[in-house]
Amino acid sequence: MASEAYPLVKTGGLADVVGALPHALAPLGVRVRLMLPAYPAVRAACPGAVTLHRYADLHGGPARILAAEAARMEVLLLDAPHLFDRPGNPYVDATGTDWTDNALRFGALARAAADVALGAISGYRPDVVHAHDWQAGLVPAYLHYADAPTRPATVMTVHNLAFQGRFDAALLAPLGLPPRSFAMDGVEYYGGIGFLKAGLALADHITTVSPTYAAEIRTSAEGMGLDGLLRQRAAAVSGILNGIDTDVWDPARDPLIAARYSSRDLAKGRAVNKAALQARLGLDDAPGAPLFGVVSRLTWQKGIDLLLEVLPRLLAHGAQLALLGSGDKPLEAAFKEAARAHRGRVAVTIGYDESLAHGIQAGADALLVPSRFEPCGLTQLCALRYGALPVVARTGGLADTVVDANEMALASAAGTGVVFSPVTADALAHAIDRTVELHGRPATWRALQRRAMTTDVSWARPAERYAALFRALVDARGS
Repeated sequence: MASEAYPLVKTGGLADVVGALPHALAPLGVRVRLMLPAYPAVRAACPGAVTLHRYADLHGGPARILAAEAARMEVLLLDAPHLFDRPGNPYVDATGTDWTDNALRFGALARAAADVALGAISGYRPDVVHAHDWQAGLVPAYLHYADAPTRPATVMTVHNLAFQGRFDAALLAPLGLPPRSFAMDGVEYYGGIGFLKAGLALADHITTVSPTYAAEIRTSAEGMGLDGLLRQRAAAVSGILNGIDTDVWDPARDPLIAARYSSRDLAKGRAVNKAALQARLGLDDAPGAPLFGVVSRLTWQKGIDLLLEVLPRLLAHGAQLALLGSGDKPLEAAFKEAARAHRGRVAVTIGYDESLAHGIQAGADALLVPSRFEPCGLTQLCALRYGALPVVARTGGLADTVVDANEMALASAAGTGVVFSPVTADALAHAIDRTVELHGRPATWRALQRRAMTTDVSWARPAERYAALFRALVDARGS
């Protein structure tokens, strides 16, 4: 159960993971049915949906559980128009403000998922319920307090601990949670209801999206107030690194880029894509200038303020910057002003454009990911796949996926990018200096690109770990 899945609905990396994992699990004998809200776009993508279960009143209105096939997946939809039939973003209104009834919206989705898990659909009872992020956090709680004679195993995956789903305690009864659930070992969290906290406390197993992040969130520095609970449950916590859909992200077959290429002909193919990206964004036609790309939310977490601080250093190298993203309004405004001040050197696109995201991966020489914390990160995995060398902070999944091209690594034919620490403007500036220096050594740079492009960033190994986890949990419940 999740709140989004690519290609049906997407606001970030969560959708990419949820949309790709079912396909990766299928060859391993794991059949996945994906449960989502019936947002208007999702409902439109499932014209043949059939009704499997009805609610006369689910948190304020009638609702149905529908079944459909979409994007080569079996999909269950919670069709609750009073909760999900709204335009635009799944979580916020047109002003960027959270929908005031988000607790009831995603509480209803969790309630419906728990009902399916307990047999609401005739002839179907899953072995495992895999809940993603705070929007699904109440699924383990509803199952725990149902007092059913049997229930499926539950796995809670944390994609970003910073987003926790905290709501007023007065919603306990409207959410259909029993009074006994409002306890430290239940859904109570600092006097309110914690959706993610509930999932972390009551799921049979907890996964995060990288091994390093699994360790980081058990510390006071990175635990976001939940580190004590996570340390207490350490035996039930593991990190499984994300992959990317290598059918969608494949430079040899990508229909969204100017020229397709592989690791064998990357120089020619990437040169065409770099020229196309520069032309598309109005950057100077400068084939030899190092072109840095950014595809990111523009937030403090992502370290984008540090990039703004070191932009003069980047430009002093004769480099260019192509940035795609949206987020904090002051950062958006500052980067738009930088683009105006450095026309032809800095290009900024506010928002998200799938084709431009692919174009930046194929055309930028290096991709900047200066995150202060990063549970996994997908953009650097795409960069590896496309030969845009990632320049990343040593944190979370970035540390797990990029091998620093220091001199010892280069001497042993290793390295796939540039890794820096601590996450400061000075360290980022030094990383940019190193990247430009490497870019000035063509043979070394091409060898790094080839190693990056041949790194396995697929879902193959992560899917094997998930399948093994699911089977172990089912076996444990059976015993």
